Amino acid sequence: MNDQSNRALTLFDLIARCWQTGDAVAEARFAADGTAAFATSGGAVLIAGAPDDEPPDSRIRVSGDLGQTTIRPRERDPAPLAAVTDLCDGVPAFAAAGTGFLAGTAGGRVLRLDGAGTATPLFSLDGPVVALDHVAGITAAADERALVTMQSGTVRRREIPGFRTLALSPDGRRLAAANAAQVVIFEREGDETVPLRNVSRLAWRDDGRWLAAALGADGLALVDAEAPEPVHHLRSFPAAVRSLAWSRPANAVTAAGAFRIAAWDAGALPSTEQALLTGQPGLVVVEAVAAHPGRPLVAAGYANGQVVLAQVGTRDELLLRQAGAAITCLAFSPDGRHLAIGDASGAAAIATFPRNMFK
Repeated sequence: MNDQSNRALTLFDLIARCWQTGDAVAEARFAADGTAAFATSGGAVLIAGAPDDEPPDSRIRVSGDLGQTTIRPRERDPAPLAAVTDLCDGVPAFAAAGTGFLAGTAGGRVLRLDGAGTATPLFSLDGPVVALDHVAGITAAADERALVTMQSGTVRRREIPGFRTLALSPDGRRLAAANAAQVVIFEREGDETVPLRNVSRLAWRDDGRWLAAALGADGLALVDAEAPEPVHHLRSFPAAVRSLAWSRPANAVTAAGAFRIAAWDAGALPSTEQALLTGQPGLVVVEAVAAHPGRPLVAAGYANGQVVLAQVGTRDELLLRQAGAAITCLAFSPDGRHLAIGDASGAAAIATFPRNMFK
């Protein structure tokens, strides 16, 4: 809940709805209608289906004499999250899909979840669902033995074992899937195999050509889907890379794993010689990043619980959250008005930015 007693209120206190989930928050997603959901290490998906009944814009006051803007604190706790529990042991496979979400279960079912947490079976796999994605009416899922795609009600199964991470390109034309030793890029013209180990996350550039892969302690890899060899490696990270994001407004790729926000010009690829200095350097590692969909801004979450907003390619940044447990996930809503935040202690939050905040 929002603790507003015995201390000065911060910007985060004034614009964020906060909940305590009881388990580490591993993933955050927004549906197309702005509904947010969080996946936890306790096998649950928690959905903020109820609208904010005290949005920041409704609490803004402008003094008549000085024109000073203030935000009144919240008077009530936010509505509780809708919980879909016991999906699996550990973090459930999880994706946004239209105005709802998809979640995988230990029994192999792929469920569609609405904003109230109502679950409807979509299709089933033979084993526990380990990865999910959904783009442009296409759903992709993997268990330990096969990769399954569904489009317009038609299910296609490929008997390829071991995939743990997958990502559909924004237009749905390409599907990248990673196992312990390689990434396979599936498309209509044929499949390409790229030797990459220890892939924990995959993300496509908005045009579906470049694929970024987070490699943990091995850094970051960038793959041109139209010419997948050679792979372009970025290895000089002081910590494991677990989070990455493409920024269309800034035409940049960003990553966690350094003592500041790491960013490169996506328009210059395959060259990565010139980094885009973004935000302020420090002594704490960035654990998570998310790119604003409409502005050249990136959110970064740190191991000390801080969350900042920075403009890509500049040193200016805004401190949003001051402290707490290590940030584990960040996600912007499709309209950029909201930022979902999760941390290792089980705190989940949605920061809603006033309409005039980024003028």
